[in-house]
Amino acid sequence: MQIEGRVAVVAGGASGLGEATVRRLVERGAKVTVLDRDEVRGEALSNQLGDKVAFSAGDVTNEEQVAAAVDRAVDAFDRIEIVVNCAGIGVSARTVRRDSPHDLSDFRRVVSVNVFGTFSVLSQAAFKMADNQPDEHGCRGVIVNTSSIAAFDGQIGQAAYAASKGGIVGMTLPIARDLASLGIRCCTICPGTFDTPLLGQLPEARKRALAEAIPHPRRLGDPLEYALLVEQIITNPYLNGETIRLDGALRMSPK
Repeated sequence: MQIEGRVAVVAGGASGLGEATVRRLVERGAKVTVLDRDEVRGEALSNQLGDKVAFSAGDVTNEEQVAAAVDRAVDAFDRIEIVVNCAGIGVSARTVRRDSPHDLSDFRRVVSVNVFGTFSVLSQAAFKMADNQPDEHGCRGVIVNTSSIAAFDGQIGQAAYAASKGGIVGMTLPIARDLASLGIRCCTICPGTFDTPLLGQLPEARKRALAEAIPHPRRLGDPLEYALLVEQIITNPYLNGETIRLDGALRMSPK
């Protein structure tokens, strides 16, 4: 599927990996609806990129807000052909703390955003995609989800986060198979350690240590590199049902 002239929805598109993806898709000629809780950054991005970007404030765990964003994309740009799920959260807590077990409300919240939120966005968007005319490869749409290498190399304190990201990996192939008859492809990217606003809150010494753990290239990932892989998944018609690590050959240690 060529990107020029296509219509996309990017959840979590106001910052980090999502923002880089929005910018890349627009650069390649797509129109994008951004779904994000951050109204300030979302509106600023929409204003900066002009009429090719619409912003819809919302939480991916809220089905009505997700539906509103999907409907807005269709109302603004007539259809949806691309979905990129970048919204996600994490929490750091051991299974057993010094004075208590892991807080189940924290665990539930992480799974709710990362798994339920991802599925809500893709399923509602895929329902709209099913009405599209197929391209020359029989494709009506492409879905790209974001997991993490923590799905495979979860560290100490990452039980909730790793479980949620593992859930995204686990549903990738079944979703691709579910949607195959509709001509909709689904892949998942597992980023390693990327230079995003979330990581930017860490002290410089900690960021340098993270970068030095990456075999090659020995640096943090650039969000543009994530966006480039999204672009490749969209444009390569034979990529489907696949989970792809994007991590500079990093395999995380226990801590």
